[in-house]
Amino acid sequence: MSLSKRVSVSSIRSDSPSLAFVTTPNADAEEWTKTWQSTLARDLIDSPLVAVDAETTVEEACELLLSKNLFCIAVNNKANGVPQDAPFLGLFDFSDVNAFLTLAATRHKWSTEELTENPKIDEIFSAAKAGRVPVHLVCNLSEKNPLEILPHNATLLPLLSIFSRGTHRAIIQGENSSKGFSGLVSDGSLLAWFAKQARVISSLHSFFSNSLSSLNLPSLYLYSSVVSAKAGDAVLDAMVLMSDQGVSSIAVLEEETSGLLSAVSVTDIGKIVVPSQSNQILSAPLKHFISLIKEPDGSTDGADKYPVYSVLPSSTLLYTIEKLIATKSHRLFVTDESQVLSPPFAPSPTTNLSGIVSIVDILSLFARLANIPDVDPTRMQRHRRASSTSTSSSPLSGRSPNERSFMRSRSSSRTSLGRIPVGTNNLRNSVSSLESFQWAERVPK
Repeated sequence: MSLSKRVSVSSIRSDSPSLAFVTTPNADAEEWTKTWQSTLARDLIDSPLVAVDAETTVEEACELLLSKNLFCIAVNNKANGVPQDAPFLGLFDFSDVNAFLTLAATRHKWSTEELTENPKIDEIFSAAKAGRVPVHLVCNLSEKNPLEILPHNATLLPLLSIFSRGTHRAIIQGENSSKGFSGLVSDGSLLAWFAKQARVISSLHSFFSNSLSSLNLPSLYLYSSVVSAKAGDAVLDAMVLMSDQGVSSIAVLEEETSGLLSAVSVTDIGKIVVPSQSNQILSAPLKHFISLIKEPDGSTDGADKYPVYSVLPSSTLLYTIEKLIATKSHRLFVTDESQVLSPPFAPSPTTNLSGIVSIVDILSLFARLANIPDVDPTRMQRHRRASSTSTSSSPLSGRSPNERSFMRSRSSSRTSLGRIPVGTNNLRNSVSSLESFQWAERVPK
């Protein structure tokens, strides 16, 4: 039984009535689409394109992400005579960092047979054993970063088509080949553009005023599970869970009430685990990890900030979009309003989570309004989950809670570099080598 099946929280909604979804007049949708067709994708560029050589180490690539406050970098094609339409091998971001760290932490559980079946993983392990992991081996390891390049004159429609299928970023070409590339556009930038449009187009604002429960969003009332972990689970549990489930963030629930405490994302993992000088952080409880996430806000401006990562089924689409933008999240958790009226001391407390709503969900809604064909916002995630299921070798898989606790403590005592104890305030002070940090005492000499 996989870790994800144990710590995910099922939210079956068998009592939910059939939903009557809002429909949009064709005339309005056609008018909106005309604007989308006349707006250039390059006008939404929100970050420069930073590229590194293929042989750059993972450590150096991570340092670049952190020092330049980037969310993504491109990896140059290392082959000679590269055609103009294939300048990059792929993209590297914090989802790939999380996938790499998870591999590092679970290295000793991979069998020879499994490595034979996964040559890329075997190559990463061999490179780590030699003490140098080039970033080209790790770019898109998470399978969340397909390389998408759009021409300089591309409009929002091809951009919307790409993002509505699960891609998070697209590269925009320069005006001509001599000018290279103009930059990157993120799905968050496109979402923010739609929010601005709603303020000036009355019919669009009216559509955005509909509640989430009245819209045909794929993951609002899923008859499956919201991917979540308890506050007492270890950071490594969350990392493995995100890799297994192919998601970039998970809900963290209170131990006793199962209420939503916060969220943890792959970006949080990258910004806190990577600079840490001790891999004791991997066994730290998520409730402590969340305090580290919030810590910089208080030290920067003197006030703690507690982003609320949830909305209600009755929340409007515009409110949801604005909250996604404000929290810089890719997804928000939908809480069940009926749970608010539950007795405070129920015999068996249950979570009030009833689903999720993501940027991809919302952009896929717009893509359907624009009659873009073959829109499936869950396709990439299904592929990642299937891939993870076929290759997963988590040391925590199939273990009881007591066994997982024992293995975490045993792993910490065996692999910890012991430089800085968990709980100190200077985890970010210096960046130690990912290779020595993750692989020392774990890979046979």
